[in-house]
Amino acid sequence: MNVVLAETPLDIAALRAQFPLLARTVHGGKPLVYLDNANTAQKPVCVIEAVDRFYRERNANVSRAVHALGEEATGLYEGARDVLARFIGAGSARELVLTSGTTMATNLVAYSYLLPRLAPGDVVLTTVMEHHANIVPWQIVCQRTGARVVAAPIHANGELDVAAFIGMLGPQVKLACVTHVSNVLGTINPVAELAAACRKHGVPLLVDGSQAVPHLPVDVRALGCDFYAFTGHKMCGPTGTGGLWARREILAQMPPFFGGGEMIREVRIEGSTFADPPARFEAGTPNIAGFAGLAEAVRFLEGIGMARIAAREQDLLRYATARLREVPGLRIIGEAPHKAAVISFMVEGAHAHDLATLLDLEGVAVRSGHHCAHPLMRYYDVPATCRASFAFYNTEAEADALLDALLKARALLA
Repeated sequence: MNVVLAETPLDIAALRAQFPLLARTVHGGKPLVYLDNANTAQKPVCVIEAVDRFYRERNANVSRAVHALGEEATGLYEGARDVLARFIGAGSARELVLTSGTTMATNLVAYSYLLPRLAPGDVVLTTVMEHHANIVPWQIVCQRTGARVVAAPIHANGELDVAAFIGMLGPQVKLACVTHVSNVLGTINPVAELAAACRKHGVPLLVDGSQAVPHLPVDVRALGCDFYAFTGHKMCGPTGTGGLWARREILAQMPPFFGGGEMIREVRIEGSTFADPPARFEAGTPNIAGFAGLAEAVRFLEGIGMARIAAREQDLLRYATARLREVPGLRIIGEAPHKAAVISFMVEGAHAHDLATLLDLEGVAVRSGHHCAHPLMRYYDVPATCRASFAFYNTEAEADALLDALLKARALLA
């Protein structure tokens, strides 16, 4: 595996060379400037090769064969669980359910943990800044039971109103949910403080870590939450991978969500008994090749060092924010004092989709739209924003290219 060692200086050119897609050109030879990392991160060669190697050399199903290929595939899959558990600070790999991503993880909690515990008048507490994956599953199970979803407010600068969130906790709240890092605002929420408050009120806390695990050191036990969900493709891994960490005693109380093979002890026509967690939540054939790739992605990130990644991205955030302020009529949405390298913005007189299209013609890839955060768009009274999201492999020169493209687009739209 070809990674940058933690004790060496961070060589951005060498890192970029390990991501084939970053060398692409678009629209007649313009260098690609990829600033859509909050949506999905690019993949290093070691991840691509791990997936390819699985299908070339080890393709077999897991847990169903005593032959060599089956044992190797099972070893890869369970080895990925071990790597991921260590990466997020889990106490045991048995606390980690491998999922297709955060959306599957939140739905698993909604149906397996929350639904059996809800009654009319109960409440699920979330926040205005959440991704739809941390809102819609709770709404669906609440509609079935007469419970309701309520949202803690935020301040105009994009910070969570922590006092309001804590003040909304009470015996009627059966689950509290918060994003670790907002996918729109970049706000880094004080998860440990929120978890401590939830524990005092006897309320379990679920954290959406999709935008945190790729960019910050994460230790789920130190955070003190009860559930933590993350997505593999945002952390340089393949799509269709991710995980749900939960306290072991909570997992043991949860019934299966999906039924099928490999999640059972014994099946009779009259009824079935189920395997211990996490196997009881992993029915059917998993994305084995994907998790082989995700384990390699984690090793790649660990080779760089998550603290170094966070520091590098903070440098990029400061530089890019200062450069964007040079654009006349540009408004940044979300300026919390603690935020990740995500900049959502609007330019006076330009619709976000038109602006993103013009940026793309200059080779600059940003995201435009509501970013799966309709309640947040309504809070700011905007239909959509553009979002530039940076990763450690981005450069100051790419932030300059974003500025130049914005100035050209603004002139065309004036």
